[in-house]
Amino acid sequence: MVANQLLDEDFMIPALIAASILLGLLIKTVASVIRATSRERTRREIAAYIAEGSMSPEQGERLLRAGEKRESV
Repeated sequence: MVANQLLDEDFMIPALIAASILLGLLIKTVASVIRATSRERTRREIAAYIAEGSMSPEQGERLLRAGEKRESV
């Protein structure tokens, strides 16, 4: 009974569309979290290099700016 209702076209197509949208949002969210985590790790590593003296603050600033997205005019 329930299986027949679930396999019905009137239910199946909207359910697949909703599941696809949710999956896309989940993938986008996970990718965003991974990107933010790696960006923060990079910032910490650059700060550590500056603190130990193997990199100047200007070099660190240049490296951090190199990864930023620039707005197009």
